[in-house]
Amino acid sequence: MNIVVGISGGVDSSVVAHLLKQQGHDVIGLFMVNWEEQDGECTAEADFEDVKRVCNTIGIPYFSVNYAKEYYKNVFEHFLEEYKKGRTPNPDVLCNREIKFGPFLQKALTLGADKIATGHYAKVYEKDGKFYLAKAHDLSKDQSYFLNQLNQRQLSKVIFPLEEIDKVEVRKIAEQANLVNAKKKDSTGICFIGERNFKKFLSNYLPAQQGEIRTLDEKVIGKHDGLMYYTLGQRRGLNIGGTKDGTGERWFVIKKDLEKNILYVSQGEGEELFSDGLYASEMNFIPEVPSAKKFNCFAKFRYRQPDQEVTVEILNDKEIRVDFKERQRAVTPGQYVVLYDEEGNCLGGGVIDKTFNK
Repeated sequence: MNIVVGISGGVDSSVVAHLLKQQGHDVIGLFMVNWEEQDGECTAEADFEDVKRVCNTIGIPYFSVNYAKEYYKNVFEHFLEEYKKGRTPNPDVLCNREIKFGPFLQKALTLGADKIATGHYAKVYEKDGKFYLAKAHDLSKDQSYFLNQLNQRQLSKVIFPLEEIDKVEVRKIAEQANLVNAKKKDSTGICFIGERNFKKFLSNYLPAQQGEIRTLDEKVIGKHDGLMYYTLGQRRGLNIGGTKDGTGERWFVIKKDLEKNILYVSQGEGEELFSDGLYASEMNFIPEVPSAKKFNCFAKFRYRQPDQEVTVEILNDKEIRVDFKERQRAVTPGQYVVLYDEEGNCLGGGVIDKTFNK
């Protein structure tokens, strides 16, 4: 089989290429440049050097493709728009749908690929003519959450060789294969921002407007640097000093008033941070739209969260209502609600628009 591997310079995708080569497939490494920097912050050049060395060790050809323009238009502009609305977006989900399984997939097919492969920890399988996305064996690394927007065509063209392998084993395989990045640190943070100062990065694209920090009873207790820098439930970086009539507990972000540019906070884990349900849009169902308009399943409202029991009501083609069995803390508009069945199959996901209390 001809397989094009999305190879990033990290250990996961490198081991994927190694395993597929060992299995006798014709493998090509394809490195994506999705972000270009003028200030030397971007690690793409160093990552591509690792790609070259890994592919030479494995003995496979490699290419580099530049999708910076597509990324800016289809992912980054949406990212900025969400922050302007006071929401907290998840660009990694869009990157998968719009880039890795968009132009990247098309490029792989022009190179003669039967399938593409990535270093995602997730499972894909076919049953009765439909393709299913499911959780990986290593639940601590499972990335099905970030793949919730993929469609049937995209899933039909991808394989995830790490679906049954845990991270410890991946690094062991990399060492045994003498891959230069066997001990390379995992990348963290938003894909194009990396580990740099987020506030400084965002201020280059969106003008920040300082405003008041208030308690829920409208008492002014400080100043914020711009509403876009804060997310619901946040407790670090608020720079609120002790107040004489405070409880001594930590302060948490409760809500934002965009019109008046006010950040509202409260002390302690109060009820204000919790909600009974949510409404979501841009819903993508995998592998099909459920026949029942109302059904029970499990959901995550952020990555790495344990599954939560919910009841889902389909409102129309793209919108759902989700009622929580137990009240949930800091469910954040702009993030994704991702649905699962009891077997760990991903039913799909949508963008959280707003929460509600009963």
